[in-house]
Amino acid sequence: MIGIFDSGIGGLTVVKALMEHLSGYDIIYFGDTARTPYGTKSSETVKKYALENTDFLLSKGAKIIVIACNTASSVATESVTENFNIPIFEVITPAVELSINTSHKLCIGIIGTRATVKSGIYEKKIREMKPKAKVYSKACPLLVPLVEEGWLKKPETKMIVKKYLHPLKVRQIDTLILGCTHYPLLKDIIQKKIGKKVNIIDSSIAVASKVKAFLENHQNINNMLSKKGMYRFFVSDVTEQFEKTAKSMLKIDIRLEHVSSS
Repeated sequence: MIGIFDSGIGGLTVVKALMEHLSGYDIIYFGDTARTPYGTKSSETVKKYALENTDFLLSKGAKIIVIACNTASSVATESVTENFNIPIFEVITPAVELSINTSHKLCIGIIGTRATVKSGIYEKKIREMKPKAKVYSKACPLLVPLVEEGWLKKPETKMIVKKYLHPLKVRQIDTLILGCTHYPLLKDIIQKKIGKKVNIIDSSIAVASKVKAFLENHQNINNMLSKKGMYRFFVSDVTEQFEKTAKSMLKIDIRLEHVSSS
């Protein structure tokens, strides 16, 4: 199985992308809804959560892990890789590579949680590949709670998105990385507020492409993955909004399974 974890509902955008790129592959998902959001937590706390989440997914049969959380990807990927001898994928590097390959002016904006922006991981990776790139980041701490509450089309959400994006808009960026897997659920609003000429990078699509390419080049691991079209969804807190959003996004019948977070 392909194991995926996130702080909450946002990682379902990665599940959707993987379902489209790797049709029929079994997927197990863990949304840590009881401890969301991760973006306001300390690095040490996020590392602890990431190790616990990975251990849980492996206990349920996962053979590879996708960290579908930008905050966890930014601060915990090294810890997870050091502690588990399996293929680990994070959402940051694929998004960076895609942004560099598609940006015409190399003027790139990033929106993410406070923890992701504070880590500086996107700027670091972009400048390692393109030292002359102009990179601008903006923390958007209110967006994850708004998505978790299902406020995807509320006037208040549109107003907050506009306010967050204004500093990037005046910089005349040509590419915007959605540095949180919750944000694709607000993609239409974000595109409208940042301008139709700005190319939006969806990290969920980027990482799904990365996983597909990896499996095509590593048949020994690909052969280990079951392909019965089975999907299991675990959450640390069962919420009506999670189930409603999940069914709307994935277009499949979903039964949430509860697991207590420590």
